[in-house]
Amino acid sequence: MLEAIEKADILIEALYWIREFRGKTFVIKLGGSLMTDPLAMSHLLQDLVFMETVGIRPIVVHGGGPAINRAMVEAGLQSRFVQGRRYTCEKTLEIVEKVLATQVNEQLVEQIIILGGRARSLNFTTKNVVFGKKLELKDDAGKPLDLGYVGEATHIDRETIERLLEQSIIPVIPSMCVSDEGQKLNVNADTVAMVVAKTFQAEKLVYLSDVNGVRQDKDDPDSLIPTLTRPIAERLIETGVIASGMIPKVQACLETVDHGVHKVHIVDGRLRHSLLLEIFTTIGIGTEIVSYKR
Repeated sequence: MLEAIEKADILIEALYWIREFRGKTFVIKLGGSLMTDPLAMSHLLQDLVFMETVGIRPIVVHGGGPAINRAMVEAGLQSRFVQGRRYTCEKTLEIVEKVLATQVNEQLVEQIIILGGRARSLNFTTKNVVFGKKLELKDDAGKPLDLGYVGEATHIDRETIERLLEQSIIPVIPSMCVSDEGQKLNVNADTVAMVVAKTFQAEKLVYLSDVNGVRQDKDDPDSLIPTLTRPIAERLIETGVIASGMIPKVQACLETVDHGVHKVHIVDGRLRHSLLLEIFTTIGIGTEIVSYKR
């Protein structure tokens, strides 16, 4: 009986947040590293189905790095990264499209349907909704870097995504785009999720990866920082608490909330039902980045 009462208490705690977020748009970014863990993915997709069932409008954006790496090894190609971006030649681009935009994308949709939800692939074989341009980066000397077919997302087809949301269908979007010239490009999934969230003025953008958030000590999971605003984040970057690869992620989160997204969350997707724990509990389990003005 006590166990049953505890479950009821959990539902009552969630009730407030369900009512608060009903009808709101959430953008969920699934990191490629999570997709190597079938159990974690099953729990996350169950969370997505739950969210849609209680009236939230989730949009999924995903990467697929590990799957691409395996396919490249099988093809005899070596992965090369330039300033954190995968150098993408023509052969690599073909693999990215086949593995990320088709196989991984459609597998996610199939799993959501098996779990009782409704979902739709938005890829090059159905309908592309992400548009952009070639990414231009420079080296330390200011000279242009050759990234191959790597792009940055600039805008999305909001109308197509909105139609799916109105039908209670979860849009599932791979991290590729098409340029004005019709060229397909490999894009960083974090930036695609950011463009989608800004376009929809989403209630939340949630980055699900293999870290539990921003930490005071990057090697100590127990040193999690629950909430960040721009002044606090900038001070932590200056003092070196936020360092290396976490810097651009936090900066992207700050830019996103500056453009009207209410909150951005960084959550460890490996934890069972991490999405529900972050969204439907008062304390949460990751780091939330919020506007200083709110």
